Amino acid sequence: MFMIDSEARVVVVTGAASGIGAAVAAALAPGAKAVSLWDRDVRVHGTAGEIKSGTQGVVAAVEIDVTDREAVAAAFDRVVVEHGTPDVVVHAAGVMHAGTALDTSVEDWERSMAVNATGTMHVTQCAARAMVAAGRGSIVVVSSNAASTPRVGMAAYCASKAAATAYTRALALQVAPHGVRVNLVSPGSTDTAMLRGLYGDDTLDDAARASLLDGEPEAYRLGIPLRRIAAPADIAAAVRFLVSDDARHITLHDLRVDGGATLDM
Repeated sequence: MFMIDSEARVVVVTGAASGIGAAVAAALAPGAKAVSLWDRDVRVHGTAGEIKSGTQGVVAAVEIDVTDREAVAAAFDRVVVEHGTPDVVVHAAGVMHAGTALDTSVEDWERSMAVNATGTMHVTQCAARAMVAAGRGSIVVVSSNAASTPRVGMAAYCASKAAATAYTRALALQVAPHGVRVNLVSPGSTDTAMLRGLYGDDTLDDAARASLLDGEPEAYRLGIPLRRIAAPADIAAAVRFLVSDDARHITLHDLRVDGGATLDM
């Protein structure tokens, strides 16, 4: 078990209504002083209720759109007033709009950039400023292996995640001398509503699973060498390591969690 500091911590997780964000919040809640779950989806309240039943700390849900800079700043201020400067911020909020480089709409492009790239800046910049002032803290951004590997039919998503990754690494370099660690976790195919939405169903049928595991040569996509699709808990475990004391000398790192699908490139 990774050590998460002897002192109970204040944690903020975005995109926490479901999927990876919810799994991260559940993984970090035990022993935490306070966990704040942020999401624009009203289901975040139900997720917070489920997590609260298994922990002694304060668990709160906040309906927030990470593209709204003023709302993000106000939410951070509220956490600081109520619990103190966050020790851990995990930014997992994101959207995916399918579309090739030839037919991606302006609307899908702008929405992808607003949430995945600009939203990352809003959240991590607010977090880093508070942490720099406190002289401590850990930030993890959940990006994607698509940030560095081109994908057919995911042009806006790839570009927006690449922007988020580049900004996060630049931020990490700047705040490292102040005792603040900033890292990335880049998942591959993970069994979430986002992935299932690409296949137009609530579940991944055998054909969809075969496509993911075996690859799609016509789309220049490799399969998954480990022969399994990640669960949200797999990504949460990587995040939990990076925010733990065991990772105290790790910053600027991009941890690929994709079963070998991009050959770790």
